[in-house]
Amino acid sequence: MVKLFRLLTPPPKWRIPVMIVLGAFVGLGVHVLYLSKALSYLSDDPKTCVNCHVMAPQYATYQHSSHREVATCNDCHVPHNNVFNKYFFKAKDGLRHASMFAARMEPEVIFILEEGREVVHNNCIRCHSQTLTDPKLATQVPQHTHNTQDRVCWDCHREVPHGRVNSLSSVPNARVPVPSSPIQVFQTHVYPYPQVQFQIG
Repeated sequence: MVKLFRLLTPPPKWRIPVMIVLGAFVGLGVHVLYLSKALSYLSDDPKTCVNCHVMAPQYATYQHSSHREVATCNDCHVPHNNVFNKYFFKAKDGLRHASMFAARMEPEVIFILEEGREVVHNNCIRCHSQTLTDPKLATQVPQHTHNTQDRVCWDCHREVPHGRVNSLSSVPNARVPVPSSPIQVFQTHVYPYPQVQFQIG
């Protein structure tokens, strides 16, 4: 252990510059974590999903669904088999989302990946297992077992809970919480554009 420490310790004349550079990197890292509201991603608050504008349609349609009363985004989109897998999946998925958003690679139409589809399907079963095994439904609903066991839930329940969300412009007038900036602004002036009316004919 002492050998490793000596190997990693810079020569005496380089110690101060190395400490300054490391301090700058640590400071920048902490600042980026603060600006990106990284701690909010450890919570289950749905407002975290609109820290960037990309998920605004999904958040808005979720807010108008019945699932809003009983489930958060994480209840559906994160595995719940154990706490380690939950946070590993959140970290992996969040890193992919953050890198795509930072590189401006987010698609206009968002589709869930195969791994995410499996997680959502398992969570549907986790919450609605009684419906799947209800003996009353099995005797009264034609092909109940086929319809509940041999396909994914959204083959039938396609619009649960997000409705017909296809793109960033699909719910243009939806009210979503605007993320507050961690950078304090002293005074803001808003200059509205004058409304222009056109006459046809």
